[in-house]
Amino acid sequence: MIKYEKETITNLLSEIKSAHKLLSDLKAKDISELKADPHLVGSAKYNFIVSIEAAIDICNHLISKNGYRVPDDYSDSFRILAEESLLGQDFVEERLVKMARFRNRLVHHYWKIDLETLYEILQNNLVDFEQFIKEIKVHL
Repeated sequence: MIKYEKETITNLLSEIKSAHKLLSDLKAKDISELKADPHLVGSAKYNFIVSIEAAIDICNHLISKNGYRVPDDYSDSFRILAEESLLGQDFVEERLVKMARFRNRLVHHYWKIDLETLYEILQNNLVDFEQFIKEIKVHL
């Protein structure tokens, strides 16, 4: 049985879902609408950060509560849950590691994120958050 604090996980899942809803709204917009409104671009960046940080926080919470090894970095937090069979290995390596790297780019090099890349991720990767929630919930 996996150990966790229900309130902590519930709050973090709620953060992901709220940010995901806002990102889904932005996904429906044409790239020209985003180009015309820097507030929408800022919202997309911020809500990606919130979603990714919450996913990492869930991993780190589960790692801490269950005495798993200490992660080397954010990507490793996802890998540890794959090692413990809480997340699929392929999903982690093909999607979540890239998610963690994108978080690092958003936080540390936000001015270098071009709009086309942001829009492509918005269009193609929101499903990763849904998959993460689905895989985590199986074990809770």
